[in-house]
Amino acid sequence: MIVRNLNEVRKSDRNVRSSDGWASARMLLKDDGMGFSFHITTLNAGTELKMHYQNHLESVFVLKGTGTIEDLGTGETHELKPGVMYALNEHDRHIVRPETDILTACVFNPPVTGREIHDETGAYPAEADFVREPAPAD
Repeated sequence: MIVRNLNEVRKSDRNVRSSDGWASARMLLKDDGMGFSFHITTLNAGTELKMHYQNHLESVFVLKGTGTIEDLGTGETHELKPGVMYALNEHDRHIVRPETDILTACVFNPPVTGREIHDETGAYPAEADFVREPAPAD
């Protein structure tokens, strides 16, 4: 069993801050062996975050705050507010525009290691396929 406290994670090296306008507390990472990573991420008000996760699928649930997400493939813009979820199920190129600070819960598959940085396209680098080791016998 893995148990972590958000406030403690935010004080550790699992809390990644970007000069682009976000901070992400990495609650679960690749080395936790779950097959996905789980993050509590804050997107800063007034920023424009252009991203394109070519190597990862991501699902995001908005806990607090407001803004928009634009699907660059279709040109559609969607409102972000508490209770809204979006999933980048087709490696969708997108721009998030927080009007206020937005607090989110995010899941990445495959899991991230925790030290990735967005490249010039807005993507994280690809990692080797995830293989879960069997649990040790009791």
